[in-house]
Amino acid sequence: MPNVEIPVEKWIGSIRPITLGATTAEGGTRSQTVTIGGEKTLPFLGFEGKAPNRPRIAVEVRATNPAADWPAPLVTAWGDVLGDLAAWTRAAEGTDGDIIVLQLSANDNNGQKMTGAKARAALRTVLKTTGLPVIVFGVGQAELDNELLVAAAEEGAGERLVLGPCEDKNYRTIVAAALANGHLVTSRTPMDVNLSKQLTVLIHDMGMPLERIIVDPTTGALGYGIEYGYSVMERLRVAALQGDGMTQQPMIVTPGEEAWRTKEARAGEGVPVAWGDWAARAVNWEAMTAATLVESGANIVVMRHPEAVGRVKKMIGELMTA
Repeated sequence: MPNVEIPVEKWIGSIRPITLGATTAEGGTRSQTVTIGGEKTLPFLGFEGKAPNRPRIAVEVRATNPAADWPAPLVTAWGDVLGDLAAWTRAAEGTDGDIIVLQLSANDNNGQKMTGAKARAALRTVLKTTGLPVIVFGVGQAELDNELLVAAAEEGAGERLVLGPCEDKNYRTIVAAALANGHLVTSRTPMDVNLSKQLTVLIHDMGMPLERIIVDPTTGALGYGIEYGYSVMERLRVAALQGDGMTQQPMIVTPGEEAWRTKEARAGEGVPVAWGDWAARAVNWEAMTAATLVESGANIVVMRHPEAVGRVKKMIGELMTA
């Protein structure tokens, strides 16, 4: 039988490598840093080109206890640590995730408005508890995020945090705070290649180096528009490999948030018997969503359930060594 020659695509571009976190020698307090990007090919096509840095998993912790809002399987998985940010951070690090995401909230545990001082205290707790790189996400309200993320940027000066999300209505203040304190940013746009590229250009025009911008193209969860999100991510990656300099940023997505707000993950009663066990189904939904997005080019997936983290971490390891 004659040998079959596998066609190999020859790309001229690559994804920019970006490093999160700063060690003591670099002016921070992180025990380790994480580098993403650097790929010269589409995901897991090692025969076509190099991919020096594997996709990374970021585990979400919250400044306030989410037990009243999160589905029971997710609350049960974390247990009492949800009420103790330091304990939760230690538990999140124990899942073998690579990065910690501190998700701020609009109110504190007493129902009072979150303030810059409270955001500082939450970040201080996380930084003291873990040596992993840290991402800080705002609450999605432009005015409040300006206050909270500026405070976080100042509190974490030198740590090379990732601050975000920067959107078209609020990016200026966040980018300025990140520039002043040596941090990175995430840029979030609706599922659109041109909008993603445009916001990257606007942030870069403010003086933010491209080596400090991670893009969030947004996505849906499994069964909720993920096909469209996948195609946008794939088109961004192809454009980057074809040499478009403003699409060569690593990508971050949030499958944990997306999956756990679907009815398949949230509903334990009044659903078809064929849906099976609630807890197993919900974990599957997050793990499969994250796995799909890793395949579409995500460099960081932000996740919630420790079992889902373990599954996706194993998948990534096996694909990188295949």
